[in-house]
Amino acid sequence: MFPYFRKKYGNPSSIYKLANESDNAKEEAREKVAKLLNASSNEIVFTGCGTESDNYAVKGAAFANRKKGNHIITSSIEHHAVLNSCKWLEKRGVKVTYLGVDKYGVVNLDELRDAITDKTILISIMHANNEVGTIEPVKEIAEISRQNGLLFHTDAIQTVGKLPIDVNDLSVDLLSLSGHKFYGPKGVGALYIRKGTKIDSLLHGGQHERNRRAGTENVPGIVGLGKAAEIAAEEFGEEEIKVKKLRDRLENGLIENIENMIINGHQEKRLPGTLNICIKHIEGEGMLLHLNHHGIAASSGSACTSASLKVSHVLTAIGLSHETAHGSLRFSLGRDNTEKDIDKVIKVLPPIVEKLREMSPFGKR
Repeated sequence: MFPYFRKKYGNPSSIYKLANESDNAKEEAREKVAKLLNASSNEIVFTGCGTESDNYAVKGAAFANRKKGNHIITSSIEHHAVLNSCKWLEKRGVKVTYLGVDKYGVVNLDELRDAITDKTILISIMHANNEVGTIEPVKEIAEISRQNGLLFHTDAIQTVGKLPIDVNDLSVDLLSLSGHKFYGPKGVGALYIRKGTKIDSLLHGGQHERNRRAGTENVPGIVGLGKAAEIAAEEFGEEEIKVKKLRDRLENGLIENIENMIINGHQEKRLPGTLNICIKHIEGEGMLLHLNHHGIAASSGSACTSASLKVSHVLTAIGLSHETAHGSLRFSLGRDNTEKDIDKVIKVLPPIVEKLREMSPFGKR
């Protein structure tokens, strides 16, 4: 990325030599992202982040197809980038069905089929949940969408670069991704738009991104995203095995040393590096403060709402009480984590739990 910050700083939409260097780098990155998804490069639109990609997909599909209908189906555990886009659309006359999930966070396919009406235009279900890591039956959902002539968008921000994704095998029409979720830079994302998919632009202005996303492109960020995609494609499988092994070590170690603990999400169909737990009778905020003191970074609920005292909508959707959900912790493991890191958490967290339970009026239940 460094040369495109300092020496190769040309605007890729201009025609001088310096601009051509930037434009070539941008298109090379587009090809790398497309290759990661088994898509065509002209089906990739660069965005500013995953949230923008989700907004673009949901709002763009709704407005472009409003003559066909005004009904969208999504799930109750989507990221707020999708949920709040749907709520925004509801204020403008769009009807939205929010499907419930089972105790593991999995959407019921029969409920999905029953929710479809003659006004339905879009189904938006995430590939994997950002809090509990549960992987949804996206391929089956795409088939239902196809059978009913509907557009299907999946928020794959948690899975791109971590799990093998073939947009043709999954049969999705729209797919969101974000660079920083697989070691690319923050502030850059992309939306896969299957050729022929009818979608309105979210941003208006110039003719950038083939008239699909106005605004001068973030060339350094796009270059970084392309390189991250290239590395992910080369290292598929290796990292997944390593991270899953570390996650299982952490999970088993905490189970052995902490009583009244719940593992959230599907036990098998989940992201390899995500561990979401609830520890009863104490609050996650207190645990986070103590863990941070020991140099351990974790979160309670999703990262986008971790500063809020609101209970996670995902955890309540899978049936947890507000009291239990307040005691949630999410550990996200990656390529730089080691067994030493895991053993430190297993050593540090149980005494923290014991201390906080002694202080809590509910701790001795």
